[in-house]
Amino acid sequence: MKQAATYQPLAYADVPGWESDDHGAAFRAFLKSCDRVLAAARGRIVPDGKPQPAPPPPGLVAACTEAGRLAQEGNVDARAFFERHFTPNAVRHAGAAGLVTGYYEPLLEGSRTPQAEFRTPLYKRPPDLVNLIDETDRASVGRALTHARKTDKGYEPYATRAAIEQGALQGRNLELLYLADPVEAFFLHIQGSGRVKLTDGSMIRVHYDGKNGHPYSSIGRYLIDKGLFAADKMSMGALKRWLKADPERAKQVMWQNASFVFFRELAGSEARAPMGAMQAPLTAGRSLAVDPAYHALGLPVFVTAADMRHVDRATGAFRRLMIAQDVGSAIKGPERGDIFFGSGRAAGRLAGATKHPARFVVLLPNEASARGEAVRGSGAPAKARQ
Repeated sequence: MKQAATYQPLAYADVPGWESDDHGAAFRAFLKSCDRVLAAARGRIVPDGKPQPAPPPPGLVAACTEAGRLAQEGNVDARAFFERHFTPNAVRHAGAAGLVTGYYEPLLEGSRTPQAEFRTPLYKRPPDLVNLIDETDRASVGRALTHARKTDKGYEPYATRAAIEQGALQGRNLELLYLADPVEAFFLHIQGSGRVKLTDGSMIRVHYDGKNGHPYSSIGRYLIDKGLFAADKMSMGALKRWLKADPERAKQVMWQNASFVFFRELAGSEARAPMGAMQAPLTAGRSLAVDPAYHALGLPVFVTAADMRHVDRATGAFRRLMIAQDVGSAIKGPERGDIFFGSGRAAGRLAGATKHPARFVVLLPNEASARGEAVRGSGAPAKARQ
Protein backbone atom coordinates (compact mmCIF):
# COMPACT_ATOMS: atom_id res chain seq x y z
CA MET A 1 0.00 0.00 0.00
CA LYS A 2 1.24 3.44 -0.89
CA GLN A 3 2.40 5.48 2.10
CA ALA A 4 0.34 8.64 2.69
CA ALA A 5 2.20 11.95 2.64
CA THR A 6 1.27 15.59 3.09
CA TYR A 7 3.14 18.77 2.19
CA GLN A 8 3.53 21.67 4.61
CA PRO A 9 4.46 25.07 3.12
CA LEU A 10 7.45 26.78 4.72
CA ALA A 11 9.29 30.06 4.43
CA TYR A 12 12.75 29.84 2.90
CA ALA A 13 14.10 31.27 6.15
CA ASP A 14 12.84 28.08 7.85
CA VAL A 15 14.89 25.77 5.61
CA PRO A 16 18.22 25.16 7.40
CA GLY A 17 21.14 25.57 5.04
CA TRP A 18 19.18 27.27 2.28
CA GLU A 19 21.10 30.54 2.36
CA SER A 20 24.54 28.92 2.32
CA ASP A 21 23.95 26.47 -0.54
CA ASP A 22 25.40 26.88 -4.03
CA HIS A 23 22.19 27.80 -5.83
CA GLY A 24 24.07 28.33 -9.08
CA ALA A 25 25.11 24.67 -9.16
CA ALA A 26 21.51 23.63 -8.55
CA PHE A 27 20.30 25.97 -11.30
CA ARG A 28 22.71 24.44 -13.82
CA ALA A 29 21.44 20.95 -12.95
CA PHE A 30 17.83 22.17 -13.15
CA LEU A 31 18.45 23.66 -16.59
CA LYS A 32 19.57 20.27 -17.92
CA SER A 33 16.06 18.93 -17.30
CA CYS A 34 14.26 21.77 -18.99
CA ASP A 35 14.60 20.58 -22.59
CA ARG A 36 12.77 17.39 -21.61
CA VAL A 37 10.15 19.24 -19.54
CA LEU A 38 9.37 21.64 -22.38
CA ALA A 39 9.31 18.84 -24.96
CA ALA A 40 6.79 16.93 -22.84
CA ALA A 41 4.68 20.07 -22.45
CA ARG A 42 4.52 20.36 -26.25
CA GLY A 43 3.02 16.87 -26.44
CA ARG A 44 6.09 15.17 -27.81
CA ILE A 45 5.28 11.77 -29.34
CA VAL A 46 6.87 8.88 -27.49
CA PRO A 47 8.53 6.35 -29.84
CA ASP A 48 8.25 2.57 -29.88
CA GLY A 49 4.64 2.53 -28.73
CA LYS A 50 5.59 3.28 -25.14
CA PRO A 51 2.90 4.81 -22.91
CA GLN A 52 2.62 8.61 -23.04
CA PRO A 53 3.82 10.09 -19.72
CA ALA A 54 1.80 12.62 -17.79
CA PRO A 55 2.39 16.24 -18.84
CA PRO A 56 4.63 18.30 -16.56
CA PRO A 57 2.96 20.70 -14.11
CA PRO A 58 2.38 24.18 -15.59
CA GLY A 59 4.43 25.90 -12.90
CA LEU A 60 7.43 23.78 -13.80
CA VAL A 61 6.99 24.63 -17.47
CA ALA A 62 6.96 28.36 -16.64
CA ALA A 63 10.09 28.00 -14.52
CA CYS A 64 11.91 26.14 -17.29
CA THR A 65 10.89 28.75 -19.84
CA GLU A 66 12.39 31.53 -17.72
CA ALA A 67 15.46 29.45 -16.85
CA GLY A 68 16.29 29.10 -20.53
CA ARG A 69 15.91 32.82 -21.11
CA LEU A 70 18.07 33.70 -18.09
CA ALA A 71 20.77 31.26 -19.16
CA GLN A 72 20.91 32.85 -22.61
CA GLU A 73 21.20 36.31 -21.08
CA GLY A 74 24.01 35.07 -18.84
CA ASN A 75 22.88 36.98 -15.77
CA VAL A 76 21.30 34.52 -13.36
CA ASP A 77 20.51 35.14 -9.70
CA ALA A 78 19.86 31.46 -9.05
CA ARG A 79 18.61 31.82 -5.51
CA ALA A 80 16.12 34.51 -6.53
CA PHE A 81 15.00 32.33 -9.45
CA PHE A 82 14.08 29.40 -7.21
CA GLU A 83 12.45 31.65 -4.62
CA ARG A 84 10.40 33.36 -7.33
CA HIS A 85 8.98 30.20 -8.90
CA PHE A 86 8.77 27.69 -6.06
CA THR A 87 7.47 27.37 -2.50
CA PRO A 88 9.34 25.07 -0.10
CA ASN A 89 7.17 22.30 1.34
CA ALA A 90 8.21 19.95 4.12
CA VAL A 91 7.24 16.35 3.43
CA ARG A 92 5.20 14.87 6.29
CA HIS A 93 4.33 11.20 6.57
CA ALA A 94 3.94 8.33 8.99
CA GLY A 95 5.99 5.18 8.81
CA ALA A 96 9.64 4.79 7.89
CA ALA A 97 11.91 7.79 8.28
CA GLY A 98 13.53 9.38 5.26
CA LEU A 99 16.64 7.77 3.82
CA VAL A 100 19.23 8.63 1.19
CA THR A 101 21.62 6.22 -0.46
CA GLY A 102 24.03 6.80 -3.33
CA TYR A 103 24.66 5.57 -6.85
CA TYR A 104 27.25 6.23 -9.54
CA GLU A 105 28.36 5.43 -13.06
CA PRO A 106 30.90 2.57 -12.98
CA LEU A 107 33.89 2.26 -15.30
CA LEU A 108 34.34 -1.29 -16.58
CA GLU A 109 36.38 -3.16 -19.17
CA GLY A 110 34.72 -5.09 -21.96
CA SER A 111 34.79 -6.47 -25.48
CA ARG A 112 32.42 -6.45 -28.44
CA THR A 113 33.11 -10.15 -28.96
CA PRO A 114 33.38 -13.01 -26.45
CA GLN A 115 36.95 -13.71 -25.39
CA ALA A 116 38.62 -15.78 -22.70
CA GLU A 117 38.62 -12.77 -20.36
CA PHE A 118 35.23 -11.41 -21.38
CA ARG A 119 32.37 -13.90 -21.13
CA THR A 120 29.52 -12.12 -19.33
CA PRO A 121 27.14 -10.57 -21.89
CA LEU A 122 25.21 -7.34 -21.66
CA TYR A 123 22.04 -7.78 -23.68
CA LYS A 124 20.23 -5.37 -25.98
CA ARG A 125 16.50 -4.85 -25.58
CA PRO A 126 14.66 -7.79 -27.20
CA PRO A 127 12.19 -6.78 -29.94
CA ASP A 128 9.35 -8.70 -28.24
CA LEU A 129 9.73 -6.78 -24.96
CA VAL A 130 6.92 -4.30 -24.33
CA ASN A 131 6.40 -1.69 -21.64
CA LEU A 132 3.25 -2.10 -19.56
CA ILE A 133 3.72 1.32 -17.93
CA ASP A 134 5.79 4.44 -18.53
CA GLU A 135 9.37 3.88 -17.38
CA THR A 136 9.37 6.65 -14.78
CA ASP A 137 6.38 5.06 -13.01
CA ARG A 138 8.21 1.74 -12.76
CA ALA A 139 9.50 2.42 -9.24
CA SER A 140 6.03 3.00 -7.81
CA VAL A 141 4.07 -0.07 -8.93
CA GLY A 142 5.08 -2.44 -6.13
CA ARG A 143 5.25 -6.08 -7.12
CA ALA A 144 3.40 -5.78 -10.44
CA LEU A 145 5.10 -6.60 -13.73
CA THR A 146 6.32 -3.50 -15.55
CA HIS A 147 7.34 -5.16 -18.83
CA ALA A 148 6.28 -8.33 -20.61
CA ARG A 149 6.88 -10.50 -23.66
CA LYS A 150 4.48 -9.94 -26.54
CA THR A 151 3.21 -13.13 -28.17
CA ASP A 152 0.51 -14.02 -30.70
CA LYS A 153 -1.77 -14.84 -27.76
CA GLY A 154 -1.08 -11.68 -25.77
CA TYR A 155 1.43 -10.87 -23.06
CA GLU A 156 3.37 -13.18 -20.81
CA PRO A 157 6.10 -12.67 -18.17
CA TYR A 158 9.58 -12.39 -19.60
CA ALA A 159 12.36 -14.78 -18.62
CA THR A 160 13.86 -14.23 -15.16
CA ARG A 161 17.49 -13.38 -14.45
CA ALA A 162 18.22 -17.02 -13.70
CA ALA A 163 16.65 -18.18 -16.97
CA ILE A 164 18.44 -15.53 -19.03
CA GLU A 165 21.82 -16.30 -17.49
CA GLN A 166 21.23 -19.99 -18.21
CA GLY A 167 20.69 -19.32 -21.92
CA ALA A 168 17.09 -18.15 -22.47
CA LEU A 169 18.25 -15.44 -24.92
CA GLN A 170 21.04 -17.34 -26.65
CA GLY A 171 20.92 -17.45 -30.44
CA ARG A 172 18.91 -14.22 -30.80
CA ASN A 173 21.88 -11.95 -31.56
CA LEU A 174 21.08 -9.70 -28.60
CA GLU A 175 24.58 -9.52 -27.13
CA LEU A 176 25.70 -5.89 -26.96
CA LEU A 177 29.02 -6.33 -25.14
CA TYR A 178 30.87 -8.81 -23.00
CA LEU A 179 32.26 -7.97 -19.55
CA ALA A 180 34.88 -9.74 -17.48
CA ASP A 181 33.13 -9.99 -14.13
CA PRO A 182 29.55 -11.21 -13.57
CA VAL A 183 29.42 -9.42 -10.21
CA GLU A 184 30.33 -6.08 -11.79
CA ALA A 185 27.76 -6.77 -14.52
CA PHE A 186 25.13 -7.36 -11.84
CA PHE A 187 25.90 -4.01 -10.20
CA LEU A 188 25.86 -2.29 -13.58
CA HIS A 189 22.24 -3.44 -13.83
CA ILE A 190 21.53 -1.74 -10.51
CA GLN A 191 23.33 1.50 -11.41
CA GLY A 192 21.61 1.62 -14.80
CA SER A 193 24.45 3.06 -16.85
CA GLY A 194 28.20 2.88 -17.13
CA ARG A 195 31.28 3.51 -19.19
CA VAL A 196 33.08 0.59 -20.77
CA LYS A 197 36.67 0.61 -21.99
CA LEU A 198 36.90 -1.74 -24.97
CA THR A 199 39.84 -3.90 -25.96
CA ASP A 200 40.83 -1.45 -28.71
CA GLY A 201 41.19 1.32 -26.11
CA SER A 202 38.01 3.17 -27.07
CA MET A 203 35.49 4.23 -24.43
CA ILE A 204 31.73 3.91 -24.81
CA ARG A 205 28.74 4.62 -22.60
CA VAL A 206 25.88 2.14 -22.09
CA HIS A 207 22.49 2.95 -20.64
CA TYR A 208 19.33 1.24 -19.42
CA ASP A 209 16.93 0.34 -22.25
CA GLY A 210 14.24 -1.61 -20.43
CA LYS A 211 14.04 -4.60 -18.12
CA ASN A 212 12.39 -8.00 -18.06
CA GLY A 213 9.63 -6.59 -15.86
CA HIS A 214 10.11 -8.73 -12.76
CA PRO A 215 10.26 -6.81 -9.46
CA TYR A 216 13.67 -5.86 -8.14
CA SER A 217 14.76 -7.75 -5.01
CA SER A 218 17.69 -6.65 -2.85
CA ILE A 219 20.21 -9.45 -2.52
CA GLY A 220 21.77 -7.58 0.40
CA ARG A 221 18.46 -7.82 2.25
CA TYR A 222 18.21 -11.48 1.23
CA LEU A 223 21.60 -12.27 2.78
CA ILE A 224 20.76 -10.37 5.97
CA ASP A 225 17.40 -12.14 6.33
CA LYS A 226 19.10 -15.52 5.82
CA GLY A 227 21.64 -14.73 8.52
CA LEU A 228 24.51 -14.84 6.02
CA PHE A 229 25.56 -11.21 6.46
CA ALA A 230 25.45 -8.85 9.43
CA ALA A 231 23.23 -5.84 8.79
CA ASP A 232 25.74 -3.41 10.33
CA LYS A 233 28.48 -4.70 8.00
CA MET A 234 26.47 -4.43 4.79
CA SER A 235 27.72 -2.01 2.14
CA MET A 236 28.14 -2.15 -1.61
CA GLY A 237 31.87 -2.79 -1.28
CA ALA A 238 31.43 -5.50 1.35
CA LEU A 239 28.73 -7.19 -0.70
CA LYS A 240 30.90 -7.21 -3.82
CA ARG A 241 33.79 -8.78 -1.90
CA TRP A 242 31.49 -11.46 -0.47
CA LEU A 243 30.13 -12.32 -3.92
CA LYS A 244 33.53 -12.41 -5.63
CA ALA A 245 34.93 -14.75 -2.99
CA ASP A 246 32.78 -17.64 -4.25
CA PRO A 247 31.51 -17.30 -7.87
CA GLU A 248 29.14 -20.28 -7.72
CA ARG A 249 27.59 -19.09 -4.47
CA ALA A 250 27.39 -15.58 -5.93
CA LYS A 251 25.48 -16.82 -8.97
CA GLN A 252 22.84 -18.51 -6.83
CA VAL A 253 22.44 -15.38 -4.69
CA MET A 254 22.24 -12.99 -7.64
CA TRP A 255 19.52 -15.16 -9.15
CA GLN A 256 17.36 -14.27 -6.13
CA ASN A 257 16.85 -10.95 -7.92
CA ALA A 258 14.68 -11.95 -10.88
CA SER A 259 14.93 -8.46 -12.42
CA PHE A 260 17.22 -8.17 -15.45
CA VAL A 261 18.17 -5.00 -17.34
CA PHE A 262 18.77 -4.50 -21.06
CA PHE A 263 21.15 -1.85 -22.40
CA ARG A 264 21.85 0.30 -25.41
CA GLU A 265 25.03 2.05 -26.47
CA LEU A 266 24.72 5.82 -26.34
CA ALA A 267 25.90 7.91 -29.28
CA GLY A 268 26.31 11.57 -30.15
CA SER A 269 25.32 14.14 -27.55
CA GLU A 270 23.74 11.45 -25.34
CA ALA A 271 27.15 9.82 -24.87
CA ARG A 272 28.75 12.92 -23.36
CA ALA A 273 27.39 12.42 -19.84
CA PRO A 274 25.50 9.85 -17.76
CA MET A 275 21.75 10.06 -18.34
CA GLY A 276 18.88 9.81 -15.87
CA ALA A 277 15.24 8.85 -16.17
CA MET A 278 14.37 12.10 -17.94
CA GLN A 279 16.97 11.37 -20.62
CA ALA A 280 18.68 14.47 -19.25
CA PRO A 281 22.36 14.53 -18.22
CA LEU A 282 23.00 13.87 -14.55
CA THR A 283 25.07 16.17 -12.34
CA ALA A 284 27.27 14.71 -9.61
CA GLY A 285 26.07 15.81 -6.19
CA ARG A 286 22.97 17.56 -7.59
CA SER A 287 20.92 14.85 -9.30
CA LEU A 288 18.54 12.83 -7.15
CA ALA A 289 16.54 9.69 -7.84
CA VAL A 290 13.09 9.83 -6.24
CA ASP A 291 9.83 7.91 -6.11
CA PRO A 292 7.65 9.33 -8.91
CA ALA A 293 4.54 8.33 -6.97
CA TYR A 294 5.30 11.36 -4.79
CA HIS A 295 7.50 13.72 -6.78
CA ALA A 296 7.48 14.80 -10.42
CA LEU A 297 10.79 14.55 -12.21
CA GLY A 298 12.33 17.96 -12.75
CA LEU A 299 11.32 19.37 -9.36
CA PRO A 300 13.95 20.81 -6.99
CA VAL A 301 14.27 18.99 -3.66
CA PHE A 302 16.28 20.34 -0.72
CA VAL A 303 17.85 17.34 1.04
CA THR A 304 19.15 17.47 4.61
CA ALA A 305 21.13 14.60 6.09
CA ALA A 306 23.35 14.61 9.16
CA ASP A 307 26.67 12.84 9.66
CA MET A 308 27.69 12.63 5.99
CA ARG A 309 31.30 13.55 6.67
CA HIS A 310 32.47 11.42 3.76
CA VAL A 311 30.77 13.99 1.51
CA ASP A 312 31.31 17.20 3.50
CA ARG A 313 34.36 16.87 5.73
CA ALA A 314 34.07 20.42 7.04
CA THR A 315 30.64 20.16 8.67
CA GLY A 316 29.56 16.55 8.27
CA ALA A 317 26.10 17.75 7.28
CA PHE A 318 24.53 17.42 3.84
CA ARG A 319 22.27 20.38 3.06
CA ARG A 320 21.83 20.73 -0.64
CA LEU A 321 19.30 21.70 -3.29
CA MET A 322 19.03 18.80 -5.69
CA ILE A 323 16.97 18.10 -8.79
CA ALA A 324 14.72 15.04 -9.14
CA GLN A 325 16.01 13.56 -12.39
CA ASP A 326 16.01 9.81 -11.95
CA VAL A 327 14.14 6.84 -10.50
CA GLY A 328 15.10 3.40 -9.21
CA SER A 329 13.26 0.25 -8.21
CA ALA A 330 14.56 0.44 -4.63
CA ILE A 331 13.61 4.12 -4.29
CA LYS A 332 10.14 3.96 -2.77
CA GLY A 333 8.55 6.42 -0.37
CA PRO A 334 8.04 10.16 0.05
CA GLU A 335 11.46 10.78 1.61
CA ARG A 336 13.51 8.12 -0.12
CA GLY A 337 16.27 9.36 -2.39
CA ASP A 338 19.37 8.16 -4.22
CA ILE A 339 22.14 10.71 -4.69
CA PHE A 340 24.14 10.55 -7.92
CA PHE A 341 27.84 10.89 -7.09
CA GLY A 342 29.38 10.86 -10.57
CA SER A 343 31.57 8.43 -12.48
CA GLY A 344 34.42 6.12 -11.58
CA ARG A 345 35.90 4.55 -8.46
CA ALA A 346 35.95 7.63 -6.24
CA ALA A 347 32.27 8.21 -6.95
CA GLY A 348 31.63 4.55 -6.25
CA ARG A 349 33.26 4.83 -2.83
CA LEU A 350 31.08 7.82 -1.96
CA ALA A 351 27.96 6.04 -3.18
CA GLY A 352 28.80 2.86 -1.30
CA ALA A 353 29.31 4.77 1.96
CA THR A 354 25.97 6.60 1.75
CA LYS A 355 23.02 5.25 3.70
CA HIS A 356 21.78 8.01 5.98
CA PRO A 357 18.55 9.31 7.51
CA ALA A 358 17.34 12.36 5.59
CA ARG A 359 14.59 14.94 5.37
CA PHE A 360 13.15 16.40 2.17
CA VAL A 361 11.82 19.87 1.49
CA VAL A 362 10.23 19.78 -1.96
CA LEU A 363 10.09 23.02 -3.94
CA LEU A 364 6.60 22.92 -5.43
CA PRO A 365 5.52 25.37 -8.13
CA ASN A 366 3.80 28.28 -6.40
CA GLU A 367 0.37 27.55 -7.87
CA ALA A 368 0.43 23.91 -6.76
CA SER A 369 1.65 24.81 -3.28
CA ALA A 370 -1.07 27.44 -2.88
CA ARG A 371 -3.71 24.85 -3.80
CA GLY A 372 -2.22 22.32 -1.41
CA GLU A 373 -1.49 19.91 -4.24
CA ALA A 374 1.43 17.54 -4.48
CA VAL A 375 3.08 17.33 -7.89
CA ARG A 376 3.57 13.73 -8.87
CA GLY A 377 4.27 11.71 -11.97
CA SER A 378 6.73 11.94 -14.78
CA GLY A 379 7.31 14.95 -16.95
CA ALA A 380 9.28 13.39 -19.77
CA PRO A 381 9.71 10.10 -21.61
CA ALA A 382 12.20 8.07 -19.71
CA LYS A 383 14.78 5.43 -19.33
CA ALA A 384 15.52 4.27 -15.83
CA ARG A 385 17.67 2.21 -13.53
CA GLN A 386 16.81 -1.17 -12.13
